[in-house]
Amino acid sequence: MKNYCIYFLYLLLWILPNNSVQGQNTVTHISFANSNIRYPQNKLPKENQARKWFPTAWKGEKVHTQIVVWCTQDLPSLSVMASDLTNEKGEKIGFKNIRLGFLKYVMTDEFRDGCGYRSPKDFDSSLVEDPIDPIRNIHVDKNTLQPVWLSIQVPENCSAGNYTGTITVNANKLFKMEVHLKVKDHLLPPPSEWTFALDLWQHPAAVARVHDVPLWSAAHYNFMRPYYTMLANAGQKYITTSIIHEPWNHQTYDDFPSLIKWIKKKDGTWTYDYTLFDQYVSFVMSCGISKGINCYSMVPWKLSFQYYDEIAGKDTALVAKIGSPEYNTHWSAMIKDFTGHLKEKGWFPITRIAMDERPMEDMKAVITLLKSIEPNWKIALAGEYHPEIEKDIFDYVVASKFQFDSLALAERNRDKKISGFYTCCVEAKPNGFTFSPPAEHVWLGWYAAANGFNGYLRWAYNSWVKDPLHDSRYKAWPAGDTYQVYPGPWTSVRFEKLIEGIQDFEKIRILKKEFEQAKNTENLETLNKAVSVFSMETLDKISAQTMVENAKKVLNSF
Repeated sequence: MKNYCIYFLYLLLWILPNNSVQGQNTVTHISFANSNIRYPQNKLPKENQARKWFPTAWKGEKVHTQIVVWCTQDLPSLSVMASDLTNEKGEKIGFKNIRLGFLKYVMTDEFRDGCGYRSPKDFDSSLVEDPIDPIRNIHVDKNTLQPVWLSIQVPENCSAGNYTGTITVNANKLFKMEVHLKVKDHLLPPPSEWTFALDLWQHPAAVARVHDVPLWSAAHYNFMRPYYTMLANAGQKYITTSIIHEPWNHQTYDDFPSLIKWIKKKDGTWTYDYTLFDQYVSFVMSCGISKGINCYSMVPWKLSFQYYDEIAGKDTALVAKIGSPEYNTHWSAMIKDFTGHLKEKGWFPITRIAMDERPMEDMKAVITLLKSIEPNWKIALAGEYHPEIEKDIFDYVVASKFQFDSLALAERNRDKKISGFYTCCVEAKPNGFTFSPPAEHVWLGWYAAANGFNGYLRWAYNSWVKDPLHDSRYKAWPAGDTYQVYPGPWTSVRFEKLIEGIQDFEKIRILKKEFEQAKNTENLETLNKAVSVFSMETLDKISAQTMVENAKKVLNSF
């Protein structure tokens, strides 16, 4: 009878959850982890615990990693704190250069057919880590993985050398993590000087909605500023402006109203109110985005052009085919007036009339009309590659399956034109959906370098769905397709990895120039070989993570 009692006692202690005895044997898992992996919330990573991180960076570069925390009991207040990083001479990279944030999980789906309207019930859904919450502490449920995002912005003026410091994780007790940062004697210039032409489309109305403030109010502009500053710090070059109502036929959750008010007066003449356009463009420039103004669009997705009719006393619309007499008359008056206004503001040289995935015949009609009014108008197009109109397109961003003719590309580079590529709902990979492997966003920068592109476009920066911080799925297109950052503003794994790829593009460009000037053919050949493997065909055989990690070893060896 005594043996049975002892056996029952042991069995009771084994099955009781979170009892006092089990609490004395709490297991806590804390480790640096791979920033190219999305870790499931309900599964402990298989990797051995790593308490040391050995990043390599240039001066001016931002590097990042993850820390994962898992405990067999609740953590009421998990917090993480960084120390200064110090080199052997006592020089410091201050802790203010180190950012820590807790990764949150959002609902995602799957690619399957890519483009097209969809219902969540028809797709497999799951939770993935993506938004990075900058709060200082967080409650973590037992047996639940909590990733932490760690980034270091290396100062431009620091000395090359080895820097060490600690990351202190306060879980059920204090855990010390070591950072061993190697700063190379190379300088990455600030994002404002990057040559890479990044174009993530901004959506101002979405900011007003998530912050519940009136559109174009002072509060709206105050809320927009940190979003646009964060985008400028990623190297964004272009201001997205709508010169007509709903250029994309309201494919987004929020409205996309025109920044210009078109007014047809009672005597049949036209007037155009640029007040909002000027205010918005000036504001975005003040945030650090000032290289280009892209105006959407003379060829919208629905051929309907809204204006205010004074006789009718209401908004109405012209429905006309591109190139028709009605269309040309409607747009000629506006373009002539708009051209003069832009020249008065000093913005004409950086302004483009921009089109998105429009047929070549429509493009020809628009090109003819624009050039007849002002031959120096710049035109931007994101779409298929059409050699017939290539010379007329100043900013030409082709779908990822296309390439420029090599001779045309060389000529475009000489003329300092933008020759980029874009991804959208068409590509299963590489892409920036919430379920996409994070390394695919890094891969884009290497692909650009390998194929002679000097820019990347994606809609959109912040066209948020109804509840983006919890559910990234949308009625159309794979989850996360419409935005790369979150309300807050919060950055994301996707956005940080995109910046990483652009940094790599700039580092490749700088090193190639150095090697060419020094006639260092050995290093140049080694670098070119590492870059050359980045093709769509190779990505079908080798993962983006493997390709990026192997190539970075070469890049960091110089």
